[in-house]
Amino acid sequence: MLKVLVASSKGGAGKTMVATNLAAHYAVDGKNTVLVDADRQGSSLRWCDKRALHVNAVLGLPGLRRDWEKHVPDDAQRVIIDTPAGIRASEVGDYLDQVDVVVVPVLPSAIDLEATEPFLAELAELPRIKRGKVVVGVVANRLKPWTNVSQLAVEEMQRFPFPLLAELRDTQGYVLANALGKSIFDYHSELVHSHQEDWAKLLRWLKKHS
Repeated sequence: MLKVLVASSKGGAGKTMVATNLAAHYAVDGKNTVLVDADRQGSSLRWCDKRALHVNAVLGLPGLRRDWEKHVPDDAQRVIIDTPAGIRASEVGDYLDQVDVVVVPVLPSAIDLEATEPFLAELAELPRIKRGKVVVGVVANRLKPWTNVSQLAVEEMQRFPFPLLAELRDTQGYVLANALGKSIFDYHSELVHSHQEDWAKLLRWLKKHS
């Protein structure tokens, strides 16, 4: 069972978007998938409720209580955990006995980069991460690759202490799909396929650690 923690020290980085799309990818791939929502806003749980109307449903579980893991079905193959916005590194540490990997989405702005750098440095010092028991990867989110801002941000992220595993381009497709309880992986047009390819490196990395 692969357990993925999605966490960001900065609100609005697209944490829930990453969590729901990962969950949908695994569900579409035929995996029994659970999405644990530890954010009081409950956005991931609402997405799961909408998705229940479609094929490839994802089981949503509230994650605000510490005993959430007891409610994960025995046949679950993938568990994605959507953490609270603005989580601290020490709070991430509370989850590390229960997860295999941590995925950190980052927006291409100076504010987000400056907020994320010390967060990643603190993550690197957490014992389970320092010993390689839990691995960490970075996702660049809402990129506009044709702009200098996004290009410079990607260069900055490549200097982070953890690998940059995906460069997700900005598109309204994520917003529209989320409103329907769907994801970028539920569609098959040529345009959508190009955005799915943005996830390929991250998905290979996750498979290696499953």
